[in-house]
Amino acid sequence: MRKYVFISYVLLIFSSQVNGQLEPNAGKWKTWFITSGKDFRLPAPSSNKAEIAEVISQQQNLDSAGWQQILYWNAGAPGYRWHTMMTGLWTVDTGNYGALANMLLGVAIYDAIVATWENKYAYKRLRPYEADTRIKGYVPRSESPSFPCEYSVAAGVAVTVISHFYPSLTDSVTRMAQRLMKSRVAAGVAFPSDTRAGFELGKNIAEKEIEYTKDFVVNTAWDRKMPQEPGVWTGKNPMLPLAGKNKTVVLDSASQFRPGPPPDFAKDMAELKSFKQNFRSMSNALFYASNSFWDEQLNKKIFEYNLALNPPGAARLYAITAIGYYDGFVACWDAKYTYWGIRPNQYDTTYKSLVPTPPFPGYPSGHAALSSVMAELYSYFFPAEKNWFRQKAKDVAESRFQAGIHFRTDNEVALELGKKVAAAIIEKVKTADMNNRPVFSKQVKSNGDQKVQGQYAKRKSN
Repeated sequence: MRKYVFISYVLLIFSSQVNGQLEPNAGKWKTWFITSGKDFRLPAPSSNKAEIAEVISQQQNLDSAGWQQILYWNAGAPGYRWHTMMTGLWTVDTGNYGALANMLLGVAIYDAIVATWENKYAYKRLRPYEADTRIKGYVPRSESPSFPCEYSVAAGVAVTVISHFYPSLTDSVTRMAQRLMKSRVAAGVAFPSDTRAGFELGKNIAEKEIEYTKDFVVNTAWDRKMPQEPGVWTGKNPMLPLAGKNKTVVLDSASQFRPGPPPDFAKDMAELKSFKQNFRSMSNALFYASNSFWDEQLNKKIFEYNLALNPPGAARLYAITAIGYYDGFVACWDAKYTYWGIRPNQYDTTYKSLVPTPPFPGYPSGHAALSSVMAELYSYFFPAEKNWFRQKAKDVAESRFQAGIHFRTDNEVALELGKKVAAAIIEKVKTADMNNRPVFSKQVKSNGDQKVQGQYAKRKSN
């Protein structure tokens, strides 16, 4: 019991020092795949009097497992745990739908959060700890209204999207969502009806967006035709040969920024064979071959800038990033299977790479292209750190050369492709009424007078 009292005391102190950032106009933000947040207005919540006793009861019966669930699910923005889970799924998914699943999770959570904020400020329901002094707020207190619960909204989206693309995980993610919803009630920040309404709202929007994107991925059978001329990639089972024909979100088409054909790789091969491997180069190659660097960096920056306290702002970044991955992937695969660029170990069969060569053409590099997209998007999100992000993209590109699975030309062309894809996405975000969202130019910090400091940079307008 003493342990639980201590944890409660620590959480109460923390919640008294940091308040969530207020986004009262987020319900009016432009959405991606639904018409608007106001089109998902929920019925007005009933009186909370009957639920107060239930919240008090859950708080009085908190045990160690309950405290762990509160701490686990309160970490990060509403989508944080689900985005982390999806990263572990789609990045190793060799099927046709991995990139789409990741994109839909990010976009649907964002669209659903916009709808959530429209409902919150339509009804302005008090949080449980505001409604009754007997209820404690065991996590940082949010300035946004209670109905519907934003964490439950994200859970409704996640369960629907993950169950659709990875049906074997349906039972697991459903149980996770149930624990999340219970934890928000026990934490004193949501009534049970807030969590139920939130979950259903997220589920509803996710189902509509799955339907909206049902024809994004090409389902026709590959004709198995491969170029036969010398100097092109050869292999028995090329991975995702039709991915470059998928529909894009922002780009006009996958080929909008298609680079020109690759050169003869004689000079590139000579450079690669003469490259002297050392400990640093091997470390760089192995690190970027085995880590989800950009996803981890986004989570880190969201924490560092205190954007976890701003659910709409965090959801916005996750959505734009997910679109960047998706459109960048489709654009890169369009070029790969247009040119069938040969890999070093096929150009010179005596050459041995440091890591296994992937089963698809090399030109341009997928790692380098997507890293370039991320570097440019993150530079837009956090412009004070743009030089660091762009250097990391170059480090990732160099790692593929150091690993021996890409020519330098593959990487250089990919970096340029990524910049163009990111520029198109940023332009989309800045126009079409999507410019009313914050861009963060400096780190956001909390201070002792219960307010979050470091306000948004000046918001650009047309």
